[in-house]
Amino acid sequence: MFTDDELLPISALQHLLFCARQCALIHLERVWAENRLTTEGRHLHAKAHDGPPGWEGRVRVARGLALRSYRYGLAGQADVVEFEPPVAVPIPAKWHPGSSSDWSGWRITPIEYKRGRPKQDDSDRVQLCAQALCLEEMLAVSIDSGALYYGRRRRRTVVPLDAELRELTVGAIRRLHELIASGQTPPAVREPKCDNCSLIDICLPDLFGRNQSATRYFERAVESQLAATAPATDLDTRKDPL
Repeated sequence: MFTDDELLPISALQHLLFCARQCALIHLERVWAENRLTTEGRHLHAKAHDGPPGWEGRVRVARGLALRSYRYGLAGQADVVEFEPPVAVPIPAKWHPGSSSDWSGWRITPIEYKRGRPKQDDSDRVQLCAQALCLEEMLAVSIDSGALYYGRRRRRTVVPLDAELRELTVGAIRRLHELIASGQTPPAVREPKCDNCSLIDICLPDLFGRNQSATRYFERAVESQLAATAPATDLDTRKDPL
């Protein structure tokens, strides 16, 4: 069991699965930078959090719900969590997520909002599963599925929280705690996905990436600068006699 001081952000799991160096820069070195993609994502999350809570038919919608797990050492916030009571349970006049001590029979669904489209990696699914693990611990329930809402598609994608995804998520949680406990930022590795990272100008993967020494980088930079500022020679400026 972890203590309050040892709880790590659920969002760090997505950073870890995207890039361990990015995760360390954000959560160890405490650096951050915005770009268009992060700004769009932040606005989408704010919209999901700021919407009014309430009943939609027999489903109670909670927004910006605080989450934590002492078993896994996580804390964070869910964009939306839907609570659907059993048919035999009447809709209470006054209700909030902590108003019930018995959630047996309720269908509880975490929903995470994301910009763009579904990713090729598992980062979104792992983040959603981690939210479900927190809810299961907090409410003593079992959650069989969640959903991802993508802004570009404007519809939900149902995510089964099966054994494979849970194992993947628990493994990512373990690696996250190991990374933070190490206090070490991994070296840069230049990959195509770096172009979409808001930290590219801080990370400098072109300078420190694999097979790229700082000495050679500066040598090429100096050569390029000299070539750009070198005076033209007679050979460069003479006209073609033809």
